[in-house]
Amino acid sequence: MRVRVLTFAGIREIVGEPSRTLALPEGATAADAWNALAGEFPALAAIAGSTRLARNGAFIDGSAALREGDELAVLPPFGGG
Repeated sequence: MRVRVLTFAGIREIVGEPSRTLALPEGATAADAWNALAGEFPALAAIAGSTRLARNGAFIDGSAALREGDELAVLPPFGGG
């Protein structure tokens, strides 16, 4: 299945583009998508614990299942005030 991954801020800098398509096996989870991306870009490992994921606009954890055509946003650590 294909999933579109959107990258932002520091993650976009590491990946080098605002979005990319990942080909994943059926039944893949958000963690599988992250691991595929981090496998390509090892520098992502340093921020793995503070990175948030959102599937089709809703925050999810790594165990969430992905489906064909999903959009997975990979959000770097951020603060507010």
